[in-house]
Amino acid sequence: MTTANDTSRRSPFSRTPDDGPRAKLSQLWPYLAEHRGILSVVVALSILAAAASLAQPLLVSQVITVVQANKPLGMLVWALVGLVVISGVLSGFQHYLLQRTGTSVVLSARRQLVRRMLRLPISEFDTRRTGDLVSRVGSDTTLLYAVITQGLVDAIGGALVFIGALVAMLIIDPLLLGLTLLVVAIAVVTVVSLSGRIRVASRKQQEKVGDLAASVERSLSAVRTVRASNATDREIAAVEKDAEGAWRMGIQVAKISALVVPIAGIALQVALLVVLGVGGFRVASGAITVASLVSFILFLFMMIMPLGQAFGAINSVNQALGALGRIQEIISLPSETDGDAAIVPAAAIETDAAITFENVEFSYPEGTVVEQVEKEVVELVETEHLEGQISTSAIADSDRTVLRGVSFAAERGKRTALVGPSGAGKSTILALIERFYDPNAGVVRLGGIDIRGLDRTDLRAQIGYVEQDAPVLAGTIRENLRLATPDATDEQCIEVLHAVNLTEVLERNELGLDAPVGEDGVMLSGGERQRLAIARTLLAAPPILLLDESTSSLDGLNEQMLREAIDAVAQNRTLIVIAHRLSTVVDSDQIVVLDHGQVVGVGTHSELVKSTPLYKDLAKHQLLV
Repeated sequence: MTTANDTSRRSPFSRTPDDGPRAKLSQLWPYLAEHRGILSVVVALSILAAAASLAQPLLVSQVITVVQANKPLGMLVWALVGLVVISGVLSGFQHYLLQRTGTSVVLSARRQLVRRMLRLPISEFDTRRTGDLVSRVGSDTTLLYAVITQGLVDAIGGALVFIGALVAMLIIDPLLLGLTLLVVAIAVVTVVSLSGRIRVASRKQQEKVGDLAASVERSLSAVRTVRASNATDREIAAVEKDAEGAWRMGIQVAKISALVVPIAGIALQVALLVVLGVGGFRVASGAITVASLVSFILFLFMMIMPLGQAFGAINSVNQALGALGRIQEIISLPSETDGDAAIVPAAAIETDAAITFENVEFSYPEGTVVEQVEKEVVELVETEHLEGQISTSAIADSDRTVLRGVSFAAERGKRTALVGPSGAGKSTILALIERFYDPNAGVVRLGGIDIRGLDRTDLRAQIGYVEQDAPVLAGTIRENLRLATPDATDEQCIEVLHAVNLTEVLERNELGLDAPVGEDGVMLSGGERQRLAIARTLLAAPPILLLDESTSSLDGLNEQMLREAIDAVAQNRTLIVIAHRLSTVVDSDQIVVLDHGQVVGVGTHSELVKSTPLYKDLAKHQLLV
């Protein structure tokens, strides 16, 4: 059992309560500055509404004085009614602008977060849970809405009313004002002392919501495996545990907020009792008039109401700052390209090779090696010919080094195959070519040029990459095919589907290319998903193709047809293929054998059978010798 102090087995996904950064109030300004035009109008409306509100007690005082003197009211009543109507109209328009601005701020935050998130280095996705990232885009950004609608801008108008009422009360009776301020000061000190706790509790609550989203995403994405494993109840229990964690933090926030919310009401009641008691005595003594006392009480209500708004603003802003800390954590991360300017690429060389590896060393960042090894294990399980051939050192070795001095060249227009035990580093080589990662040492070249000196967009435009698990995006067949070539015609799409033997998929649905594929391509079989992913790459027709076990889910007939399609499109193109079934690569122009992250043999099938014991054992195991 892992103890609290045992950090050696701590998951890379785990978080301690204080892991998350705390945002500062100044970090809210960029989100508000984008809408400063509308916010300026809101502030102006707040000033007008505050003036209309402050004028009402003065008119009420005059009405009382006129009535006491038995004089006609004249236009005073209509003026008072007009002020009430104007104040209501201004408040309604201000409310609309605040709601609109709050929604726009959330949109801006989501755009900024998504733009940064989708440009993060691949290593960040290796150590972060998808559900938690989704939660930051959805739940965390929503809390910024309260800053606008219940927070900073709304408090500006309240502050004007508060100051205006304070000045009026000072003119009416300084003694009553002093007693009132004493009550208010106690309330303010209490709220300020609780505000820090609200921010911390809110941040922890959002972290728990992120954990819940990640847990739900994990269970739903593998719901078929969960059902087949009779693990439904266990998964429900795990999700409910995270839901209870979010609930407990929500209760903690509610407890602290429950202390803040009533303070304004209590302050009003105490202040009102003080004013009525002391004020009544001062009216009786002739120090002030009844009209002045009534005006003072009205101003008291006006002062306490914005005070309640300010307390609510403190509550909302502190909750938003907790969420903003999680948003800023992602936004402040460097993008994939941020460090490219500091890289000094190796000098270009003249070569006929399309891709060259020169003494490449690579280690995955801490926390990602386990996931990589697990992926390799999955490859092994899905490959029926290699049971027992796993590279155990890839799991047992505590060193995270995946590639050790790898050197080989993939000739232009030729086919190069990468073979070897699972965990030998084959998929890592393709990841380095795509610049999902950069090597720790050595050079990867494209046509003699260090790929670190190339623009990533230009580099990837020359490469077609089909991953081992052949991901399919939710949407239609057309949308999946056009992912890399948005201008492809329907005729080109249909032609490439025919080439990979997917014509039947079009024919079984009257929508044709507009047929949905479902979440993660669930409406397609495993082989169909793989062929659709390959068709997407073939449609782009780049000069270099990287195929990571591209036929693992296909039966013999479809594999043969797909190989013919690849052979047709591969003419005058460079192919680098990973394969566990050697039968699919025995006719390659060059085969590179990897073991323990090192190249142990390079040559053709017939040459390697004679020169490389590992390859001979693999071929013998698959009945190819």
